[in-house]
Amino acid sequence: MTDLPVTGPPGGFFLCDVLDAIPKGEMATMEHPVFSLATRPDLRILRYAHAGAEITVTPSVKGLATIHDKDILIFCVSQLMAALNAGKAVARTLHLRAADLLAATGRESSGDGYRRLREAFERLAGTRITTNIVTGDVETTTGFGLIESWEIVRKTRGGRMVSVAVTLSDWLYRAVCAKSVLTLSRDYFRLRKPLERRLYEIARKHCGRQPAWRCSVETLHLKSGSASPRRVFRKMLRDMAEADALPDYHLEMEEGDVLRVRPRPHLTAPPATAPVVSEAARDEARSLRPGMDVHALEAEWRGVWDRTGRKKLRSPDRAFLGWLRKGGGS
Repeated sequence: MTDLPVTGPPGGFFLCDVLDAIPKGEMATMEHPVFSLATRPDLRILRYAHAGAEITVTPSVKGLATIHDKDILIFCVSQLMAALNAGKAVARTLHLRAADLLAATGRESSGDGYRRLREAFERLAGTRITTNIVTGDVETTTGFGLIESWEIVRKTRGGRMVSVAVTLSDWLYRAVCAKSVLTLSRDYFRLRKPLERRLYEIARKHCGRQPAWRCSVETLHLKSGSASPRRVFRKMLRDMAEADALPDYHLEMEEGDVLRVRPRPHLTAPPATAPVVSEAARDEARSLRPGMDVHALEAEWRGVWDRTGRKKLRSPDRAFLGWLRKGGGS
């Protein structure tokens, strides 16, 4: 079993203080349907089996954890990855400021925003998963909550949470420590429709930077976890393809009831004016990300540079390596 770095700051917790951490998604929950796409309390027991993976998701009386509740996990995973890439000690229990979480995930910091956040914590802790999905090279059939526990550490006189302690499940923490994560577009949090979020996750996991990825509507319906009838699901896919609003990817329906996913140009071809990284910087990048394709990392960094305004860089090497040290490309 993979050894987990369970030591952290005094008190056995990890402090979430990287305000510009790059959004990261854990790969197993990106590939397989774990979260409900419903917008109302979902009390169904979900069962999924595909290509050897088996999942049963059981709700609490509060309902299943939703795809929007997953924002909390993305925030936690992003913070842990930024720390790991910087060589810092991490722990399964994270202390975070509620305001930072709301800001990072594009949520309102109103009283209603804090109420919804509390409800999300309750659903994440109450939803139980039984699965044989491998995380961190460990395959076990086990049952767990997506978060083991949470508590309000400090609140205002009016009862609004200020800081929160969250303990992740061993299953999720093992995946993070094994760096089984992918970078997400910051625009992911702007997607309001649950199926849009789910389709982006699937596209990011399966298409990546390939020229194209195709999937039958039947298989996609299963992988998405959508409760809609297939004919309604198909119509939703057509509408999404026509709207063309998904970050990073184009969707297109093809003959034979197949969806084709293609990456947008910034993922595959850097602009003509893109900054140039030296071979010496690439060598250092290889030491920072052993075993990874340094040219793919460079392409991803250029994409970030392109999307964030193409700022003039005095030293592309320093900018590229700094991006890697902050967690880019993991």
